[in-house]
Amino acid sequence: MADLKISTRNSRFQLLEALTRNRSHRTREHRFVVQGVRPISQAIEHGWAILTVIHDAERTLSPWARGVLAQAPETIAMSPALLAELSEKDEGTTEIIAIVAMPADELSRIPVPADFLGMVFDRPTQPGNIGSILRSMDALGGHGLIVSGHAADPYDPKSVRASTGSMFATPVVRAASPGVVFDWVRDLRAQGTPLTLVATDERGEVDVWDHDFTQPSLILIGNETTGLARGWREAADVTVRVPMNGSASSLNASNAATLMLYEAARQRAGAART
Repeated sequence: MADLKISTRNSRFQLLEALTRNRSHRTREHRFVVQGVRPISQAIEHGWAILTVIHDAERTLSPWARGVLAQAPETIAMSPALLAELSEKDEGTTEIIAIVAMPADELSRIPVPADFLGMVFDRPTQPGNIGSILRSMDALGGHGLIVSGHAADPYDPKSVRASTGSMFATPVVRAASPGVVFDWVRDLRAQGTPLTLVATDERGEVDVWDHDFTQPSLILIGNETTGLARGWREAADVTVRVPMNGSASSLNASNAATLMLYEAARQRAGAART
């Protein structure tokens, strides 16, 4: 199959560019942009559908890049200047860019084993924090992330980049409201999963290391500025805090999430040894 060639800012280029900058366009088209060897490789390894691969029309490609192109149903040879513009890189050049199909936002995509460890991120404003949390979940045994409410987009290039490919290994699902998640939790409990909702707040009643994270847990992380919405706080079974010294009153959302995940992983590893 021959490459489609793009050397001017034509209508096709503008549609591709909109995937990097326009959330509504990404959602409507059910596709998003992925860059980098590890993220693209992770997408392929975990069975995500690669729709289009764009490459530098004037560059000799690596064996890895040629292999990715060979799997793509559509390939585009793009001028180096336009490819650099599309990749939004300040330095260096991108070898290839992949356009990947966006999965449906269905909570059934999140596996719920007996040792379930999930997380809700309530109304995040920074897409990079979503990607960072996905990276931590992948590293520390998390099973899935729910992004709740009017929130930043998990498929924003900043989120995809921050996840370094982990978003393809750890499901992320957008939920328009807490009610959708509460129904899911209710169904899981009715099926026999004793799921505990663990809220995080600087005024929590239990220190993080004193809570039992070995049980199936859904950890609730709040908005970077305002914290958890009232509905989440009222639904929680327990609210944990991170004791802190110094002048800081709270942690960055992704740092707090990582700390919770690490404590859960630490406790579970200890329980497995006993």
